[in-house]
Amino acid sequence: QVQLVESGGGVVQAGGSLRLSCAASGRTFSAYSMGWFRQAPGKERDFVAAISWGGSRTRYADSVKGRFTISRDNARNTVYLQMNSLQAAVPGVYSCAARYGATNWVPSSPMEFEYWGQGPQVTVSS
Repeated sequence: QVQLVESGGGVVQAGGSLRLSCAASGRTFSAYSMGWFRQAPGKERDFVAAISWGGSRTRYADSVKGRFTISRDNARNTVYLQMNSLQAAVPGVYSCAARYGATNWVPSSPMEFEYWGQGPQVTVSS
């Protein structure tokens, strides 16, 4: 099992940047594919980005391509989400997620992930 704790949320103006971190503890972090999801109030979780266990493969939602970057540091048991050129939107909770299995397949559906963090809220004001 793995425990996930996110940090780095907050309020930012449209066009600004924010960096989220997700620290993992428990089983070997490098054995997990990691992902980020966003959930607005009353809505389902939306896929944002994911990264393979070794970091060689990434996947992004079309809406964030070119603006967001997912990365990981297996020595620090941490995955990051760098968000640039943020667009004004209703506040959303960004959660990181983990799926056990050291493959190069990059999952993107919430159902494909096994473990979840609580997620910090991100508010982008216009």
